[in-house]
Amino acid sequence: MSTYGLTYQFRKPDGSLSTFVESFWMLEQSSEHKLPVIVVPDGRVDILFSVTPAGAVQAMLRGLDTEPGKGDLSPGTRMFAVSLNLLAVEYVLGESVATLLNTGRSLPAGFWEIQSEDLQDFTSFCFRVSESIERRIQPNPDSRKQQLFELLYESRGDISVEELARRVTWNRRQINRYFTQWFGLPLKTYSTILRFRASFEHLRQGKLFPEENFTDQAHFIREVKKFAGVVPKELSKNVEDRFIQFSTLPAV
Repeated sequence: MSTYGLTYQFRKPDGSLSTFVESFWMLEQSSEHKLPVIVVPDGRVDILFSVTPAGAVQAMLRGLDTEPGKGDLSPGTRMFAVSLNLLAVEYVLGESVATLLNTGRSLPAGFWEIQSEDLQDFTSFCFRVSESIERRIQPNPDSRKQQLFELLYESRGDISVEELARRVTWNRRQINRYFTQWFGLPLKTYSTILRFRASFEHLRQGKLFPEENFTDQAHFIREVKKFAGVVPKELSKNVEDRFIQFSTLPAV
């Protein structure tokens, strides 16, 4: 997909990796000018890879976002990324991202053994990162956590904390403690982000009224403004695609 100087490639994982990986993607900026973008929350943890002018690989871990992030994409920007489902934070990364709310940090050189040649071709990148993740998946993840995330993603956040606790037989306070410890926010906030993510697809189609479970139109407007910085009408126009939510891009 290419629009206004931005080229995207996007791919879903194969087989068992889908439990831990939401998607792989690549972004390239081919215009002659800086492009202003606003990245809106989508409930994923990203690992971003790029190559420096000197040929070294840079990797960055990005935590969850709860607010819009503004920035400029410079000409020639080319980045590859893997977007992780939250179960992967504990069972692949093995470290909390609670301190990375709305921010990120650099990862050590040689992270996941990704080399500069792996960042020349999107297919090669997907293959190499998939191999790296498969080697790092910790065995026997907690079945309650697996079920909890399955229910969250299937419902797109439209399920109460009480219902989740009942269905996975896990204490509500323990669930919120787990979310705060590992991801930096309570479960209810994360569920709202997932509902916004689903609504973003509708807004891109010009649908200005909530199709997800928001209390009323005023509640919907408040939530959209909190996560995107603008009201639904402006977000639906999306002038020059400056609002980006990578999870809504078509797979190629």
